[in-house]
Amino acid sequence: MLTVFPLIKKEFYHILRDIRSLMIIILMPLMMMILFGYAITLDVKHIPLAVLDHENSALSREIVMQFTAQDYFRFTRYLKSGKEIEEGFQLREFRSVLVIPQDFSLANNTRPVVQMIIDGSESNTGMLINNYTSMIIANFNLSSRGSFQPPFRIEPRIWYNEDLISAAFFVPGLVALILILISALLTSITIAREKETGTMEQILVAPIHPLAIILGKVIPYIFLAFLDGLIVLGVAYFWFNVPFAGSFITLLSMMVVYVYTSLCIGIFISTISNTQQVAMMATMIATLMPTVLLSGFIFPLDSLVPFLQYLSMTIPARYFLIIIRAVMLKGTGWAYLWPQVTALFAIGCIFIFISTKKFKMRLE
Repeated sequence: MLTVFPLIKKEFYHILRDIRSLMIIILMPLMMMILFGYAITLDVKHIPLAVLDHENSALSREIVMQFTAQDYFRFTRYLKSGKEIEEGFQLREFRSVLVIPQDFSLANNTRPVVQMIIDGSESNTGMLINNYTSMIIANFNLSSRGSFQPPFRIEPRIWYNEDLISAAFFVPGLVALILILISALLTSITIAREKETGTMEQILVAPIHPLAIILGKVIPYIFLAFLDGLIVLGVAYFWFNVPFAGSFITLLSMMVVYVYTSLCIGIFISTISNTQQVAMMATMIATLMPTVLLSGFIFPLDSLVPFLQYLSMTIPARYFLIIIRAVMLKGTGWAYLWPQVTALFAIGCIFIFISTKKFKMRLE
């Protein structure tokens, strides 16, 4: 360890001297968090809605008001006939049409039918419109006196994200994505930079073990990446209002392990790269795409084919997504999350071991 401390000190001096890079490292996670936080969402609001009201009664106008009073729909116009529906879809004047049949208000003793015609060219939006419609109709039935009452009803109770806000799902995933990207970028250029500037020879002539060089490069950036983690967590909590049901200390301690693993991935890339440009491109490929596609960030892991499900076990973000969502939304602690923390630490140690061996081979 006596040989590691001078390397750590040297790396800290280098970080503090490069003020411009330091500001980019601090500001980049903040900008990415805000931009991606607003860009990546499943909440669709103000959907253009047209109404074809064949009855034009007080009850039909009331049900139209139920739709237009919500933020989900934006009323465009009343249609005169069904022939205008296809033309409106073609011109994208509206995405959905509420059709109220004639004698709608007279069907109190039976089950009245209201039709919602949906533009299904965008399947995700179409499914959301269908879900919004079912919710509004269910609320209308419960509030209407004299309406059809089924023999039984289901009252769903949603825990941990009662309003089903997509930010509570995506923003913790953004924390995992930004942390692994920034952390790996920090260390991926360290050894490559030494090779490009010609200062690597000064390190090689010293009686230092390759493991000491690797640790001397990783440890300083743990503090910097941890600072980035505090920034993105602060944005998630204060800006996007993601609930925080668990222990902040517990999440920070687990985040240190995730940051360590991400830095180890970057240092491995740095040992096999000859230039900083190659190291940065390799880092983007190795962290960004696997995290988005194979970690559960957007797509559920159960929907993947078995081969990709097994492959996702090598993605660190997979484990940290379970951790951060469980701690922030459910209040889960160490008793249930230690397998994920252990897996993260094991992946980091594997990359440290490979990096040491690879760096030793280059020394020869």
